[in-house]
Amino acid sequence: MQQYSSYQHIYRIHKSSYVKYWFWIGLAAAILVLFLPWTQNVSAVGTVTSLYQDQRPQQLHSPIPGRIAKWYVKNGDQVKKGDTLMHITEVKEDYMDPLLVERTEQQVQAKKDMQGYYSSKVGTAQSQAAALASAKDLKLQQIRNKISQLNAKLNTEQSELAAVSSELALVRDQYQRQNRMYEEGLVSLTQLQQRNTSFQNVTAKKIAVENKILQTQQEIQNAAIEQDAVLQDYLEKVNKIESDRFSSLSSAAGSVGEIAKLENQVANYKVRRNLYYLIASQDGQVVNINKAGIGEMLKEGENIATIVPDTVRHAVELKIKPVDLPLIKSGQKVMFTFDGYPAIVFSGWPNSAYGTFSGKVLSVQNTVDESGYFKAIVVEDRAYRPWPTTLKMGTGAQGIALLNDVPIWYEIWRNINGFPADYYTVAPNKDKKDAKE
Repeated sequence: MQQYSSYQHIYRIHKSSYVKYWFWIGLAAAILVLFLPWTQNVSAVGTVTSLYQDQRPQQLHSPIPGRIAKWYVKNGDQVKKGDTLMHITEVKEDYMDPLLVERTEQQVQAKKDMQGYYSSKVGTAQSQAAALASAKDLKLQQIRNKISQLNAKLNTEQSELAAVSSELALVRDQYQRQNRMYEEGLVSLTQLQQRNTSFQNVTAKKIAVENKILQTQQEIQNAAIEQDAVLQDYLEKVNKIESDRFSSLSSAAGSVGEIAKLENQVANYKVRRNLYYLIASQDGQVVNINKAGIGEMLKEGENIATIVPDTVRHAVELKIKPVDLPLIKSGQKVMFTFDGYPAIVFSGWPNSAYGTFSGKVLSVQNTVDESGYFKAIVVEDRAYRPWPTTLKMGTGAQGIALLNDVPIWYEIWRNINGFPADYYTVAPNKDKKDAKE
């Protein structure tokens, strides 16, 4: 009996067990858990950046090659927009003349004076051409008057020739009749000789008048030739004056081009003078100064330092896998934890430096980067907890984009079968409001 009692005490054969009850209770609890809601999500990593390009760290480059003459700042200094950071001097011999701008301006003035001289020469040529045209008109009028006079003289001589011809015909007729009468013995030889003398005189007079007509006609022809010669002479003179005028106009136009070129050089020299002083492009902190000391050489476009802006509207640039890209939409809510800002508060951390933070997708990049990811820009959700004011550019961020709410059993079944997650559609008016924010 003692052995049997010890046996029962050790093996508890007849003791009732509650394991099955706990099993059914656990099974019921597990089934209930399967029907609890679960929010699907897409996880992604990213970095803190700026929403606007002008609020991102700006690299300062040397606009011209030169030599460092003086530094006005050091690493970590706070600067305002327009503050002088450094002074550089010239190293190119083309720009080393301290009076380069003044001397180039003198060249510009000399070219302008030359242009004025050419313009005056053009005006003088025009005056000469006008005077020559007046002289030509006077000369041609004189020749025309002479020709008119000669034509009048020719008409008179032709009338005189007609009268002499009539007289010659009469005298010839008288001479012929006198000659017949002499042959018949009616008149004396003396009378015949008188008629012959009159006939010869009238004939000579006619010849003289004909010679005068020929001479007048020759003079008219000479006057016409003289008129053509005057026209030719004045045409040559006018062409020469026009040639000189166009030459002066060409020189004046060339001077205009040279003046514009020199004025362009003067403007470039003045702008280059302003580039000797490197100016801060915005308010911020100077970091990463790559050059130290005085007298170091700078190449054109060489990176000198970086300015981190003071005022930044932060955004997060998330790297999205191609398989998750269809699930990311503009206006979608994304929850963040930032590096250095724990999700659970620790002693010594301010209240604004812990927990999760909310954001909204502003835009999704349509092209893949070199690492095979798409990028989504997420901005602060102002309706939720504000992002930390001490957040810095380049800080890492862990993002979770919230999708549709489903039961836990559905999420387990979806992952087992490899089905894609469900996502919700944001209202269009909400997208526009978020984009404006």
